[in-house]
Amino acid sequence: MELSEAIVLKLLHEKTSRPMKFSELMKTLGIPETQRREFRHLIKDLANEGSVVKLRGGRYGLPDEMSLVSGQLHGHPDGYGFLIREGDEPDIYISRQKMGGAMHQDKIVVRIESQYRGFSRPEGRVIRILERRTQKMVGLFEALNRDGWVVPSDAKYFQDVFIPGKDTLDAKSNEMVRVEIVDYPTRHHPPVGRVVEVLGPADDPEVELRSIFHKHEARQEFPPKVERQVKKLSLAISDEERARRRDLTDDLIFTIDGERSKDFDDAVTLTREKDTYRLGVHIADVSHYVIEGSPLDEEAFLRGTSIYYAEGVIPMLPFKLSNEVCSLRPNEEHLTLSADIVFNKKGEVIDYEIYDSIIESKIRFTYTQVASLLEDGDLEGRFTEVLPMLKDMEQLSRTLRKKRFQEGSVDFNVPEAEILMTPDGYIQTIRKAPHNIAHEIIEEFMLSANRVVAEDLTKKSLPVIHRIHEEPDADRLQRFGEFAQDFGYRLPSQRQVKSTHLQKLLERARDKPEERALNYVLLRSMKKAVYSEKDPGHYCLGFQHYTHFTSPIRRYPDLFTHRVIKQFHGRKKCSLKERKQLMAKTAEAAEQSTSMEIKAMGVEREISDLRRVQFMADKIGQTYKGFISNVTSFGFFVELADVFVEGLVRVSTLADDYYIFYEHEHALKGQHKHKAYRLGDAVKVRVQRVDLAKKQIDLALVTR
Repeated sequence: MELSEAIVLKLLHEKTSRPMKFSELMKTLGIPETQRREFRHLIKDLANEGSVVKLRGGRYGLPDEMSLVSGQLHGHPDGYGFLIREGDEPDIYISRQKMGGAMHQDKIVVRIESQYRGFSRPEGRVIRILERRTQKMVGLFEALNRDGWVVPSDAKYFQDVFIPGKDTLDAKSNEMVRVEIVDYPTRHHPPVGRVVEVLGPADDPEVELRSIFHKHEARQEFPPKVERQVKKLSLAISDEERARRRDLTDDLIFTIDGERSKDFDDAVTLTREKDTYRLGVHIADVSHYVIEGSPLDEEAFLRGTSIYYAEGVIPMLPFKLSNEVCSLRPNEEHLTLSADIVFNKKGEVIDYEIYDSIIESKIRFTYTQVASLLEDGDLEGRFTEVLPMLKDMEQLSRTLRKKRFQEGSVDFNVPEAEILMTPDGYIQTIRKAPHNIAHEIIEEFMLSANRVVAEDLTKKSLPVIHRIHEEPDADRLQRFGEFAQDFGYRLPSQRQVKSTHLQKLLERARDKPEERALNYVLLRSMKKAVYSEKDPGHYCLGFQHYTHFTSPIRRYPDLFTHRVIKQFHGRKKCSLKERKQLMAKTAEAAEQSTSMEIKAMGVEREISDLRRVQFMADKIGQTYKGFISNVTSFGFFVELADVFVEGLVRVSTLADDYYIFYEHEHALKGQHKHKAYRLGDAVKVRVQRVDLAKKQIDLALVTR
């Protein structure tokens, strides 16, 4: 009998009715002696991942038969936590007394001890820690005689770490340090660690940044072997390379990017005939320089993505590559992978071609420049040749955008903030990130290129890293429908709701008082977009097939896609052996890329929070108008108008009544006076307290 984890689990469910020792399991499941070692490894693997549980006495049992659940612990600063479960199963509340020495992020097994007893979630007790997932952390050092304690920067690690005097590395109070855990906590003892690096004074802005990078284990420096490989790279293009590529250096091709951009992945051009548009999307050929399996490739794989923040970037690739060799700077020849797409007047793709090329960008446009040219014309007469092309681009992009929303794309109108810094590192202002017609042009063209590439690779049955966005859960949509109904909006029954219905609802709410609340609640009802070797489609874009192709300088999945395209160029399909090997690589790269994207978002979010709190530090006592952006059992968050900063009005400061949290209504309601504070409501608040260490802003409601 061929054994696998899935087969063993199936046999356990079918043939066991109680926990059993290993020898009993072999006999009950009919495992021959020749497969003893293989079976032992499989049982051990299943126990490590929590699919089976090893009990006292060496017996193995199925967790769901014993009210046991495995998952990741999400700690809370107050000392309790939650076991996070997949899907719509409610998270399990774990009190401080029932933690059993577990730490935030640990993989644990919990026994459910009560269901919904006065809580919105079941309660449980940690009975086993399957995997310790924290080896190092960053925190604030506090000296205590010869010894010390480290208060973790991430408050979800609710236990301070004890540092014996011999392991302090001469750290001083109020310095940020990196700590390695030596002994993990138990029910009666705190974690013990040793300082491995002193980062510097906690109030030093550079130290604060480095602390965030270390906390999230962001890779900052490139290894020497990578730097050595990069030194050998140059812009020079060999005659052999020229001979095999299509030469587009005479074409009118240009880039359109942000004012502060330095890495230019993509360039565009457009020609118009009577009834068609031919769009050229030219992407930096990073795969030519980053060879699979090389030190550069291994490092790019580990990083997964570039991390962008207000004053800088941690690049996926060294700057010589990302800002020079592969960046499509004007008046330089660069290697590219091009997608020519022919559209008819309705915006339908009627032909396409993907090929290797050489381009020379003629102009480095900014979004602001292009928007100004399209709105005001070429007042200085500098762009007479390119202006007609820009107008054609505008027309085509509007056609594509309209068609996309008609066919199922959902347009969330949630403004993004932009933090502007002065050259010496201070916060100049926080404003709404600009979004104009030039942004929409590039957005539509890149979406089209990504979609065409995905459909081409799908036709050839080639494994590829898909960018997927699965359908939302039916009950989440139902709750959104109930929320929207309070504002007079109706959706079809939950089984009939399509993305087109959601888009029409958002269009009807445009520029109305409830628009922001509906956008926020619907966005939170959606699943997260991820990378996957599977291809269920992209719900929010309304695309059946979608991949990432247009940003290989800053995203590993795009680089991976380029390699697949080039490896099978000119071939209609791959062999079964090739497909199997490629599928394994695709699954691994997709999982890693999703993980690194989540990590990058965490870094970017925390730096953004830090900058916002710093910006508000001298504004205590000032009043602002704003709207409620989130409601919880402990209060509601308010996004301040004009400054795009969010603070908390604690429920304990609402002294006029006892307020109860209604989760599905996104509201706090007074028991006696029936006053309600709900998501989207306009309020006036005063800045009461700014805590730089915790990155928190406390607000007080202004009632007059």
